[in-house]
Amino acid sequence: MPAPVNSANEEPAPDEGLRARLVEAGVELVAGEGVQALSLREIARRAGVSHGAPRRYFPTHLDLLSAIARRGFADLAARTAEVLDGNDASPRARLTSLARTYLDFALSERGMYELMFRHDLLESNRLGLRDTSLPLFQVLVDLIARIRPSADTPPPVVAGALWGNLHGIAQLWGWGSLPLATGSDDIEPLLRATLDAHLGRESR
Repeated sequence: MPAPVNSANEEPAPDEGLRARLVEAGVELVAGEGVQALSLREIARRAGVSHGAPRRYFPTHLDLLSAIARRGFADLAARTAEVLDGNDASPRARLTSLARTYLDFALSERGMYELMFRHDLLESNRLGLRDTSLPLFQVLVDLIARIRPSADTPPPVVAGALWGNLHGIAQLWGWGSLPLATGSDDIEPLLRATLDAHLGRESR
């Protein structure tokens, strides 16, 4: 059956199944071979379509890369929801779980993590990519507000500093710099020290 059209002069409606297949091919490609492998031609080949087909659904390469990166943000959000939903631990313990999940994601999904925070994608803001991290950031802000209700520094500022610190740890650990500098293959002490630095030492 031919694709439906709105009138005789309009193009056939896009095949959403093919669009999803292109994104899925990109997700698998970045997981297996890294960001450098994400060419339009290779994604199209993996999806089983001609190399020009992605242009029907994604006008630019950045649009397709942004759609793939959005899947990464959705995956990270699902992982954090899994450790936080129904978790009745203290706000500090919940924040520790969130931070640990963030680092685990960054180190286990290095290709996707690199894509999610690629400068050109975030700067272009295709598909509203910059906004995709805001719900998770708000969870971080809310937990910090509960941990430090009387602090002079506003929770969003503390959250931003903590996020930046975690991002730096993830990058340097992934590159091998921090294990070499610290002489340890255990990232947990760095996580604890980071939380203590931004939130104060935890009561024992």
